[in-house]
Amino acid sequence: MPTKQKKACTAIALVKGQREIMPRIGSLKLYNILSPQLKEIKVGRDKLNTILKSNGLLVPPLRQYRKTTNSNHHFKKHKDLVLGLEIVRPEQVWVSDITYIYGHDRHYYLSLITDAYSKRIMGYSLDVNMNVELVINSLKMALQNRKYRSKLIHHSDRGSQYCCKEYQEILRKMGVKTSMTENYDPYANAIAERVNGILKQEFGLEEKHCSFIELKTIIDQTINIYNFVRPHLSCYMLTPVKMHLQNLLPIKKYNSKSTHKTKVNV
Repeated sequence: MPTKQKKACTAIALVKGQREIMPRIGSLKLYNILSPQLKEIKVGRDKLNTILKSNGLLVPPLRQYRKTTNSNHHFKKHKDLVLGLEIVRPEQVWVSDITYIYGHDRHYYLSLITDAYSKRIMGYSLDVNMNVELVINSLKMALQNRKYRSKLIHHSDRGSQYCCKEYQEILRKMGVKTSMTENYDPYANAIAERVNGILKQEFGLEEKHCSFIELKTIIDQTINIYNFVRPHLSCYMLTPVKMHLQNLLPIKKYNSKSTHKTKVNV
């Protein structure tokens, strides 16, 4: 077998190993993770991309959005404290969101709280209902995982779960400020939306179609890999956990051509 073929076969085997746990991870992040092994066989970043393309292993981007927000309620709605704010450290801003995950015979709801600086998922919860307990459980986990005691803003949409008295009372007792998107725009909470997309598309949660108990186990494993293994573009290819342990690096932001939409790469 020619040397080039051996290199390609070895690279493909390495990639498939990573794709078993992160089914839709892209070539740039694959190269970052596999760099030591790829350097041994003298396969660089461009060469890896060529190999993946030639073998139909490049992952096309998916675009999917479902609205889960019900802002037609009587609870108090809060001002947007994040708009225009420069995020410079971990636990300065947490972003919260709820998304659908399809199971075997129905869909479930996944609540996530993500640190806007490090992209670390601080808390999460899965339930059959999109209720107050769903978001309270993810908030309690996030607060337990909190590492710093500096001032913190909790940012979310204006859904009733986030506006309700029970949720707001927990934030008040913990000294956490509340911030909410003032106008409905899926790009206004871009970090939360992007993290949802990574878990559902890159890790293949959209395709599991399993029972609730099975899905809970898979989500535990997935978020652990996301936090501790997956490198992020906006974190200088550090994992969220490593990014969370420092505050010297500025966040990388990538603006789209549209002036009112911000693309956040993680």
